[in-house]
Amino acid sequence: MSILETRDLTKRFGGLSAVNRVNVAIPEGAIYSIIGPNGAGKTTLFNCITGFYPPEEGEVLFMGKNLTGLSPDRITQRGISRTYQNIRLFPAMTALENILVGAHPRLRSNFADAILRTPRQRAEEKTALEKAMKLLEFVGLKGKGDLLARNLPYGEQRRLEMARALANEPKIILLDEPTAGMNPNESRTMMRFIENLREELGITILLIEHDMKVVMGISEFIYVLDFGQLIAQGSPEEIQRNPQVIESYLGRGAA
Repeated sequence: MSILETRDLTKRFGGLSAVNRVNVAIPEGAIYSIIGPNGAGKTTLFNCITGFYPPEEGEVLFMGKNLTGLSPDRITQRGISRTYQNIRLFPAMTALENILVGAHPRLRSNFADAILRTPRQRAEEKTALEKAMKLLEFVGLKGKGDLLARNLPYGEQRRLEMARALANEPKIILLDEPTAGMNPNESRTMMRFIENLREELGITILLIEHDMKVVMGISEFIYVLDFGQLIAQGSPEEIQRNPQVIESYLGRGAA
């Protein structure tokens, strides 16, 4: 059974179809990738799934329920988290505070609880802090919770963004170019980390990635977009041999 599915999902900007009748189905517990040249519509697809862009046509199903038209915060509450191509941490907040922001969709205390410091609010705060400390350790940032996010090295900022997404206790996480800007050693570390998300936490992974070593190394199945359309899908081996994919990346002569 698919945990996440799009059906004929379409998003237009003026006369341009950035995503054109795209159908994807992600099984629970899988690691799937979406690839394609720059401008293929990959991030736009993520934005439609997570509610940042309303699609003109089609629908998004999560665990069998239609999410189309829901706001990003309500979609997050359902159990979908994401990261971004460009890191979007709160730079003037500590690493620990960034993670606690990610935990907010799971908190049930209200404004009055916060003002009155009710037992429910204090208990939730204690639990959230304990979980945040565990996430710091899980992403390899133990002992760095008091550092400002902007003072962390680039690779650690990427892992902190992951920890913030995990604080929502997601069932699926959408990773937008998680190894962008990383050197080969950092990319290998990120690959192992992504695999651990599935193996240790049971989280389904859908990632956009340009590094083909990463894509082919961890993906079970790959979708290929070009000019907003799905042009190929299959196993890593099938995608590597697909003439249309080769042409899309390298030109007609290479195909």
